[in-house]
Amino acid sequence: MITPSPLYIIPVLSSANIERDIDWYEKNVGFKYVFGDDGYVGLQRDGYEFHLQFHHDNEDDPVFPSVIKIFVPDIQPYFEEFLKRGSIKKERLRMNTPWGTHEFGFYDLNKNAIFIVQDA
Repeated sequence: MITPSPLYIIPVLSSANIERDIDWYEKNVGFKYVFGDDGYVGLQRDGYEFHLQFHHDNEDDPVFPSVIKIFVPDIQPYFEEFLKRGSIKKERLRMNTPWGTHEFGFYDLNKNAIFIVQDA
């Protein structure tokens, strides 16, 4: 397990529609809006935070998908919650991966990949 540092990283994911994506993350993932405007927002849940940044989705300002992994101490409550929310299907849970994790993942409306991960 990684020992937390007093410094931290906050991922910033692309968004083609901030308002739509705030609603989607609240409904499907349980993250809540904590600050921002129509171009840049912060979302938080259980001490985790990430930001969404608006992009016009054109040649000069594309929406570019990213991947984030959120490490949790116990994956089971998150898995059960996201099943109830309809955010994932049961088959998405991978236990004892070759890289030493239990995890499941899904895509948001901008094709950003979100993984919930537990060290095995």
